[in-house]
Amino acid sequence: MASSPTNPKAKINLERATVLLMEASPQGMDILVQVLNGFGVRTPLRAMSGASAMEMVKSHLLDLIIVDAQLSDMDGYDFVKWLRSSKIEPNCAAPVIFMSGHTQVSNVTKGRDCGASFLVAKPIVPRVLLDRVIWVARENRVFIECPTYSGPDRRFKFVGPPPGTEGRRHDDLPLEVGTASTPNMSQDAIDSLLQPQKAQL
Repeated sequence: MASSPTNPKAKINLERATVLLMEASPQGMDILVQVLNGFGVRTPLRAMSGASAMEMVKSHLLDLIIVDAQLSDMDGYDFVKWLRSSKIEPNCAAPVIFMSGHTQVSNVTKGRDCGASFLVAKPIVPRVLLDRVIWVARENRVFIECPTYSGPDRRFKFVGPPPGTEGRRHDDLPLEVGTASTPNMSQDAIDSLLQPQKAQL
């Protein structure tokens, strides 16, 4: 039973979870396995290449996939795209935590757009990884399938964090809206906001 240091009340039992770990470096894989063992995962599946990971996706029922951006034969982005469009049920919709040592905005966006649930910066911090594991275990984002994208709904920035978790952004909104603190706007006031306005250049 693992608990999150940032939210000690949050618990998740990973003893029976089947977790696929994808990491090209033997040293990185050993560290990742030790971290997951510390979370309670008994026998994580190991894949050091995209090809071996694809075989495991076809032959095992997976609860979670943790994938590195750089594999020996392909990059992690392409693997996640393949996974999401593979139609291998239910693994094609399994939560994916993406790891990368390069976390500039373009790579975060690329990870989101290939269908990953979260991107975690390397070197891995166990507390951060555990928080993300708990988050994906509890989230209920809709899985989207369309011609240009397959993966969890990307439109969740302003919904706010799961209950019991503090937000990271100053503009995160709570899940519960609550009662209004000010009177509703009149229809005339709303209409006046929608009227075209003259702009002086």
